[in-house]
Amino acid sequence: MHHQPCLLVDWGGHGECAWGYALPGVDPDAFTLLTTLGKKVLTMMHPTMDRNWKWVLNFRAVILMLLCHMTSALEVPLDLPQPPTITLQTPKDYIFDPRENIVIHCEAKGKPKPSFSWTRNGTHFDVEKDSKVLMKPGSGTLIIDISEEKAEAYEGTYQCTAHNEHGTAISNNIVIRQSRSPLWSKERNEAITVQMGLSLVLQCRPPAGLPPPVIFWMDNNFQRLPLDKRVSQALNGDLYFSSVLPEDTRSDYICYARFPHTQTIQQKQPISVTVLTNSPEGERRPGFMLPLGPTSTKMVLRGETLELECIAEGLPTPEISWQKDGGELPSSRVYFHNFKKTLKISNVNEDDAGDYRCTATNNMGTAQHVIKVTVKAAPFWVSAPRNLILAPNETGILTCRVNGEPKPKITWFVNGVPIENAPEDHTRKVEDDTMILSSVQSGSSAVYQCNASNEFGYLMANAFVNVLAQPPRVLTPPNQVYQVITNNSALLHCSSFGSPIPTITWFKDSQTSIKNGDLYVIHENGTLEIHVAQPLNSGNYTCIATNNLGITENHVYLEVKEPTRILKQLEYKVVQRGMNAVFECKVKHDPSLIPTMTWLKDNGELPDDERFEVGTDSLTIKDVTDEDEATYTCIMNTTLDQDSASAMLTVIEKPDPPTDLELTDQKERSVQLTWIPGDEHNSPIQKFIIQYEDLLHQPGVWINLTEVPGTSTTAQLNLSPYVYYSFRVLALNQVGYSQPSLPSHQYRTNPAAPDENPSGVRGVGTEPGTLVISWTPLTGFQSNGPGLQYVVQWRQKDVEEAWSSKNVVNASQFVVTGTPTFVPYEIKVQASNDYGSGPEAEVVTGYSAEDLPLSAPDSVQIIVHNGTLAEVHWEPVLSNSVRGKLKGYKVYYRRERGLLEAEEETDQKEQVLLFSGNHSKGRLPGLQPYSLYSVFVTVLNSKGEGLPSPSKTFETPEGVPGPPSFLNVIHPSLDSLTLVWGPPLNHNGRLIGYTLKYQPVNSTSELGPVKIMTFLANETTINLGNLNSNMLYKFYLNAKTIKGSGPMVTEEAFTVMNTTHTRPTLETGKVPPVGPAFGTVNTSVSEDSAVISWEYFGHHKNVYVEYIVENSKEDWKKELVNSSHSHMVKGLKPGASYRVRVVARDPADPTVHSTDEVLVSVPAVPSRQVDIATQGWFIGLMCAMALLILVLLIVCFIKRNKGGKYPVKEKEDAHQDPEIQPMKEDDGTFGEYRSMESDTEDHKPLKGSRTPSNGTVRRDESDDSLVDYGEGGDGQFNEDGSFIGQYSGKKEKDTHEGNESSEAPSPVNAMNSFV
Repeated sequence: MHHQPCLLVDWGGHGECAWGYALPGVDPDAFTLLTTLGKKVLTMMHPTMDRNWKWVLNFRAVILMLLCHMTSALEVPLDLPQPPTITLQTPKDYIFDPRENIVIHCEAKGKPKPSFSWTRNGTHFDVEKDSKVLMKPGSGTLIIDISEEKAEAYEGTYQCTAHNEHGTAISNNIVIRQSRSPLWSKERNEAITVQMGLSLVLQCRPPAGLPPPVIFWMDNNFQRLPLDKRVSQALNGDLYFSSVLPEDTRSDYICYARFPHTQTIQQKQPISVTVLTNSPEGERRPGFMLPLGPTSTKMVLRGETLELECIAEGLPTPEISWQKDGGELPSSRVYFHNFKKTLKISNVNEDDAGDYRCTATNNMGTAQHVIKVTVKAAPFWVSAPRNLILAPNETGILTCRVNGEPKPKITWFVNGVPIENAPEDHTRKVEDDTMILSSVQSGSSAVYQCNASNEFGYLMANAFVNVLAQPPRVLTPPNQVYQVITNNSALLHCSSFGSPIPTITWFKDSQTSIKNGDLYVIHENGTLEIHVAQPLNSGNYTCIATNNLGITENHVYLEVKEPTRILKQLEYKVVQRGMNAVFECKVKHDPSLIPTMTWLKDNGELPDDERFEVGTDSLTIKDVTDEDEATYTCIMNTTLDQDSASAMLTVIEKPDPPTDLELTDQKERSVQLTWIPGDEHNSPIQKFIIQYEDLLHQPGVWINLTEVPGTSTTAQLNLSPYVYYSFRVLALNQVGYSQPSLPSHQYRTNPAAPDENPSGVRGVGTEPGTLVISWTPLTGFQSNGPGLQYVVQWRQKDVEEAWSSKNVVNASQFVVTGTPTFVPYEIKVQASNDYGSGPEAEVVTGYSAEDLPLSAPDSVQIIVHNGTLAEVHWEPVLSNSVRGKLKGYKVYYRRERGLLEAEEETDQKEQVLLFSGNHSKGRLPGLQPYSLYSVFVTVLNSKGEGLPSPSKTFETPEGVPGPPSFLNVIHPSLDSLTLVWGPPLNHNGRLIGYTLKYQPVNSTSELGPVKIMTFLANETTINLGNLNSNMLYKFYLNAKTIKGSGPMVTEEAFTVMNTTHTRPTLETGKVPPVGPAFGTVNTSVSEDSAVISWEYFGHHKNVYVEYIVENSKEDWKKELVNSSHSHMVKGLKPGASYRVRVVARDPADPTVHSTDEVLVSVPAVPSRQVDIATQGWFIGLMCAMALLILVLLIVCFIKRNKGGKYPVKEKEDAHQDPEIQPMKEDDGTFGEYRSMESDTEDHKPLKGSRTPSNGTVRRDESDDSLVDYGEGGDGQFNEDGSFIGQYSGKKEKDTHEGNESSEAPSPVNAMNSFV
């Protein structure tokens, strides 16, 4: 410990040091006591000190400024010499039960172990001479056996003494008394008679016991008498009646006294009370029964409980209230009992003294009583003397600081002997409550006693002075590990002992010295406190204890951990009953700490129910019930900290059905329904549905009548006549509908005439000469009364005639016969019953039955627009010949045959187009050019078709042909090949020939110049010569009529390569091996590459071309080719020779098949420089580009001069007639290849596909279709014959310019012809 200045104040002051004091090297003669103006000034001077200390005594107060030892936390280790210290003793007042042994405790420690002796009533108590008294070995505790002795013999005042060679300690004076439960004195209780309304007191007056008994009142049946504001029990046990009532009459008012120590109960003789009612007392203002008079006094000791009591009489029974004059009642310590008749203040202090006023109040007035309270105090400690440990030649101070009222007297003892009777010691000086010990020496250890007493009690304390010379020792266990959570304070202990008191210093990681400051505080007891610990504070800490006799150290370790945190607060759950509820509790914690998760329900344990499943970080409650509704808390604990989160679980369910349905305010057409809502089950009711049952017309069927908001419990219901109503109510909340309520009482409405007529009235004819009038009949609910029937009326429209009428019962239609064909009728249907007719019925128009049309369309004419489109015109039939509702006209047409003699005849299916409405023309799309067609027209009504018109025939002109049926390449050779093709499947006219275009394609997919050939119609083969060997060619072929060229077909083929023939050699007479086998191998070379082709008859998939430089020792290079029969080896060195072979390997077969090696020589390439501007291909390319730009400018100019467009015209322009399929010939390019002569085009990959390319050739696609024109699809014509739908097909992405005939119709004109 550090020596530190300390302020010392006498018991009259406040907030002083409560320690003993050691003044090293201070001579008591250096103290001079001065008295000036009632103040004592004590000045200490010492020749070895450069400063003065002054103590100012301010009316029995001494202020000392000195270096003192803080000994409150010091404990002398038991292995060191020390005077006795009493550790356990019996309380000062000991009341014993005579049925048990008397045990008086006295325990003490010291070195050497102390011996014990006792005094009784001030004289020595020889324990060994009394066989009934036993002192426990190793202690001073007495055990007195009183089983065979009178217990009174051992009553008295006992005191224990503990002694060893260093001093003597004494206990308190212990007063031993026997508990007593004396019998109730025999007495005769006279019966009490009292007038009703008067007050009454029943006295208990129990015998005095030790300790006092507990009082209560009961009857003969051992039932406690009821207490209330009118009847109450006072603190002394008496029973008070503020006013008596007749029910207070009884003969068994019995007072019982229970004595706590002996656990015995004694009773007083029963008291009989009779209440007279012949002259009852009237109401009166309050008056006090206890205490009497306007004022009284009460004394209470400090620290005890103040009990004040006011019991008032009066009629009606008064109310009691309390207040303190000039102050407030201490709310934290005040309690009211006995219906506010008793006021208790716990732990009384001096501030509680004063006047307390109790007020009794009833409607007749008030009464007040003042209790003057004074507070006295038995002696109490301000600062008890503490043990003092001094080194030789040190000076110390003992203080005995007490207070009390009246002021206590202080007496000092040494080793149990009054200080004035002890041997004189010049080093010891007593000044009232202070004892100064100067320059103590070894062997002067002793125990000093301080006794403070006044009339209410005494205090006595032992404090030893132990003179020791000891080097420091650290009492805290070594290598302790302290763990703390980040941002919390850390306390690292370094409890030490030594004499003189050691000085404590701290180091971190054995290097950094720790000083008192903002981060660290070193307490007087050596403890190091880190206010806000951070992870960087973790490490090894060393505390060093030092005094003039030595030095010692101790190591401790601090680990600062991450806090435990719940990452997300639990979510409030609203769950339907029977569903599952899941609370998630995800936690972050220090990895080195093991967390424990605990779940609570309403701060208690979870129920022992298998429905509650606790997971790693969740709680699942299955099949939730109403009892599960609670607050659930997740607590995550570690050894150092915890975190928690809570959330409510609310269980919801469908509402309970409403109850207590009641019908009020009953009228002819309305009634009011009221009900009581059922339990909402935590989900507010959104609305109520009111349903009714018609017990007369539809029993057992419930129909929704109306609904009201969930806050309403009444509904005004509109009713219909002639209904036997029964009502019920359903409630709806968030979960769903409740069960229906019980039905209400039946409510019947009187019959009345119908309120409405049948709906859905219509008149139609089904058979010639009839009119069927039908309607939707009224329900029984709508009938409003018995005898429901329908009055059906009809007459021909626009004809002056009377209404025909018919009454119909139990039917929903009526058939009128003998009507003309398809004429309009006015119809109305009215409801009636036995109580009258319904409202006037509305008039509806209907038609009599239709018949087939009488006549056919006349003057059928055909206008042919082009090879695929014709227009039919006809004369519409007269309206009266339609004999029904006109649906439209049907046009039937069929291709009879083609106009070519060579074309085979096939049966053609008849096609039909419907033109809805009153049309006189229609278009026939999708015709086949150069064909003969027949056509006729019929008229259509709802009954069917009329007679057909005379059939007409027409011819379609020629069109462009279809693509050739096939194009094949046969017999390829080194520089030639043969093309074979077939004529188009659809000639669409007379073929005049074919056009063939072809061009080479090099290895980089560049296209060479195009060559064009034409052929007659009867030519279907050609042998092309003078071709390059080992070259890919692309061929384009189309057929022509006088209308132009049709779509083309394409084909690709290689010429045969320049070959060196090799075959695998077989020994004569041997069969070729089973498995893969190779045939002829061909090779051709270029500047830096070679093309290898071969015949392959095997099934292997892994085929490689392997090659190596001739005469080289390097490994063979391999290139995988798989299913191909040719491969180009690139990157060969010009002028070098290579050995090449083709190898097949099968993963499942170890046999390797290979061709013979072939020698391929790559020619050397001479250096050459060519001027590109002088090359013919370049000049040709530039001319072609100029011509293309000129053509584009001409096309743009023509387009701009065609005039403005309108929306329909734009769609017409988008439609291209299939006859017009020009080929794209001017730029000489086809498909996905680019010209070899153009260096500005992008390279495109060469595709080996033999299918026609989208970018170059399109099949003949007709944009005219039945769907676009007729009603067989989405297209329709309007009433004037114009097409309603969009007349547009897919716009051709490529337009092919060819030899167009001037006879070809314009698509624009074809579209304009529709309107």
